[in-house]
Amino acid sequence: MDPLLLGLLVAFFTIFVLFSGVSVATGLLIVSAGFLIAFDGMRSLELMPEIMFGKLNNFALLSIPMFIIMGAAIASTRAGADLYEALERWLTRVPGGLVISNLGACALFSAMSGSSPATCAAIGKMGIPEMRKRGYPDEVASGSIAAGGTLGILIPPSVTMIVYGIATETSIGRLFLAGVLPGLMLVALFMAWSLYSTARSGNMQVLAKVSYTWKEKFEILPRVTPFILIIFGVLYAMYGGVATPSETAAVGALLCLVIAMIIYKLWNPKDLWVVLRDSTKESVMILFIIGAAGVFSFMLSSLFITQSIAAWIGTLDVNPWVLMLAVNIFLLIAGFFLPPVAVILMAAPILLPIITTAGFDPIWFAVILTINMEIGLISPPVGLNLYVINGIAPDIKLKTILMGSLPYVACMVIAILLLCFFPGIATWLPDYVMGPAV
Repeated sequence: MDPLLLGLLVAFFTIFVLFSGVSVATGLLIVSAGFLIAFDGMRSLELMPEIMFGKLNNFALLSIPMFIIMGAAIASTRAGADLYEALERWLTRVPGGLVISNLGACALFSAMSGSSPATCAAIGKMGIPEMRKRGYPDEVASGSIAAGGTLGILIPPSVTMIVYGIATETSIGRLFLAGVLPGLMLVALFMAWSLYSTARSGNMQVLAKVSYTWKEKFEILPRVTPFILIIFGVLYAMYGGVATPSETAAVGALLCLVIAMIIYKLWNPKDLWVVLRDSTKESVMILFIIGAAGVFSFMLSSLFITQSIAAWIGTLDVNPWVLMLAVNIFLLIAGFFLPPVAVILMAAPILLPIITTAGFDPIWFAVILTINMEIGLISPPVGLNLYVINGIAPDIKLKTILMGSLPYVACMVIAILLLCFFPGIATWLPDYVMGPAV
């Protein structure tokens, strides 16, 4: 059978199996096993365990559970609420300081936790009621938190960037640095829209300043400063050549647990068990998907599907940017239905040869892919962050939350366009810190 036609058949059955309700990892294994047996015979099943465990035999993967423990330790405390309160007190003299505080808290907390739902829950529980009490429109109050929560998969340290780096054999350090400036750009776009939307609604009085004393400003800093220092310490250790990402993640996880125990009195063994239990569950889920995706990639390669698609793309007389538009549409649709990790692991083996053949930078493309995944987190039908916000503020209709998040989707699209016109936004910092890629 022609490999391109076979690729379409694989895509059809993969979508069918995933929509049947099975887990992503199980679905990938079912499709891989089915096609390998059909075209290579039963002997191919002997290779699957070796391929799956071989994919997991990677020291860099250790950073995933460590960063997850790091985020879970922070999310189990009042760090999110304290971070929000600290920014509110210090930014109170800035026009629209409350919404800026919420988005800034989302950016910092998402960098600490790496989890979009955790960011929405931690910041939203404090931020949404406070913004509504001050008179901010429900669309701004809910939409800004939903969008701000997505920053966790872009601003380092990001688990999805680690997954992309492992799937494409790309430098994780470069990927982390590539997400910094685009992440700050998205925060600025989110803030600009929030302030404009509030002013346009005619509720200018909500931008009024609330005064805090210097004592109130300084008394909260000891509770949030250690966590922020850990983030900067993790990044310094990686880029200063002190330790590898996995070693740095392990130290960061230990420090976050210790600080949570000291500052927030997380001494109860039951509470510590919950942190470790939930971290283990999430880590196993991601690692299972990584192993299954390794088998899926082997199936695509052994049936010459990946190679044939890359060769076919190379023969097309089409503008590379038209090709990139098609890739973005594919990623956008995939992100509507699947979690970011699953999309990256499924799509990277196919898309990487395509984008490199078209002359695009894989580091730059990682940022484009990640922003597409962010859009999926606040877009129906899955839109996980929308349901998290609805759970925090059940009196705000889901339709209102969705309408409030749509302008932030537009901000993300603008960010993608800016990255296309100015790719240096993503590539300048990695090249400056680590030298040009070879």
